[in-house]
Amino acid sequence: MSPEEIRHLFGLAADRASRFRMTLPEWPHSPRQGYAACLKDFDAPLPENPGDAAAILTELADKAEKGLQMSTGNRFFGWVIGSSHPAGAAADMMTSAWGQNTGNHVAAPSASAAETVAARWLLELLKLPAQSSVGFVTGATVANFVCLAAARGEVLRRAGWDVEAQGLFGAPEITVLIGDDAHTTVFSALSFLGLGRERVLRVPADTQGAIRADAFAEVLAGVKGPVIVILQAGQINTGAFDPFAGIIPLAHDKGAWVHVDGAFGLWARANPATQGLATGVEAADSWATDGHKWLQTPYDSGFAIVKDEVAHRRAMTIAASYLPLTADGERDPSHYVPELSRRARGFAVWAMIRALGRSGIAEMVERHCRVARMMAGTLAAEPGIAVMNDVVLNQVIVRFGADLPGADGDALTQKVIARIQEDGECFAGGAKWRGQQVMRISVIGFGTDQQEGTRSTNAMLRAYRAVRGP
Repeated sequence: MSPEEIRHLFGLAADRASRFRMTLPEWPHSPRQGYAACLKDFDAPLPENPGDAAAILTELADKAEKGLQMSTGNRFFGWVIGSSHPAGAAADMMTSAWGQNTGNHVAAPSASAAETVAARWLLELLKLPAQSSVGFVTGATVANFVCLAAARGEVLRRAGWDVEAQGLFGAPEITVLIGDDAHTTVFSALSFLGLGRERVLRVPADTQGAIRADAFAEVLAGVKGPVIVILQAGQINTGAFDPFAGIIPLAHDKGAWVHVDGAFGLWARANPATQGLATGVEAADSWATDGHKWLQTPYDSGFAIVKDEVAHRRAMTIAASYLPLTADGERDPSHYVPELSRRARGFAVWAMIRALGRSGIAEMVERHCRVARMMAGTLAAEPGIAVMNDVVLNQVIVRFGADLPGADGDALTQKVIARIQEDGECFAGGAKWRGQQVMRISVIGFGTDQQEGTRSTNAMLRAYRAVRGP
């Protein structure tokens, strides 16, 4: 392509991206078109010949925008996913243009350097041990996988077994303790690692989904051999935190590796008003968290944090004769993740921490928690609506039809959710909690404030009243 063609193409992309962001308030908070219609739009025979890049880009935007979920909007509460701050999105656009394969410091010097600095900043923000290593991964799912790979390797090494070299055939059996209400991605990571999603010892949880310390002590007492304990900072429905200060010392006395799934809840430590929720979590051995939640980076951003850098590198390092050696003081990104070829995730992380700063991140976390409490209080004041959790963070779960004579709470809740999504003023999704259908409200968008929360709550009440009838 000529310089003029490149300038026109990139300008077209930037124009469509900025136009989408600037007109967000005018868009409904549900996709204008579902999957079947989108598939029909995109479907076509395999192209036989090259096409005009600018025309293709325009066609792509026209087709894609009709089926976009408005997770970037200020009234999106469907899942715990951030809204991709413009600063991070812009940095990510440049990252794509730079095309850096961030496997090592020779292939991508500036990308490796940005990760090194951003990793140090992350540890400071989350108040985690400064010697910890950080792997920049796709999200908390892979972060859990990486941390648990390090855990698997280390607990077996202590038992005299090299799992990286010998595999699991004939290895000492590892016992995994996990809470009853752990997130599904942790079970996926256990499955990937050959530890099994059903071989775990599940520890009973309290009414909010946090592990009961007494039940944990009882289960742990009967365990022998290599042990991995998985705890949680921020239960996906309730926002609850496991009692780290009481559990982690018990686990360490047993020689266990303690991993914490803190996809969004770990960010409570970045805000003085909420950091007490995670007291004692710094004593764990590894932590998984997301960048595309409270840090508001674009997607493909998560962090695998491991206190023992040697155990981390032992589990992840990829070596080959054609790869450069790392000198003292140099950090190769591929030593901490399961990929050799990947995008330069550190640029957007560096940009977002610079854009928000320590105080901006703290303010956002505190604001979202305040909005969540307001929304919960307003909804709970309406006859027939029950808030099913203690709102300790940014999560609210709601059930409709509570105490209404003859009401089918499951059916009514599903109908209200469908009506909210159909109206498009805001977006909320559903889940099962303790066997009952609930609506989940996750306050996580960088622009969501008290005004947007009030507007959304009013839309939820209108939907409920319309479905409930007189």
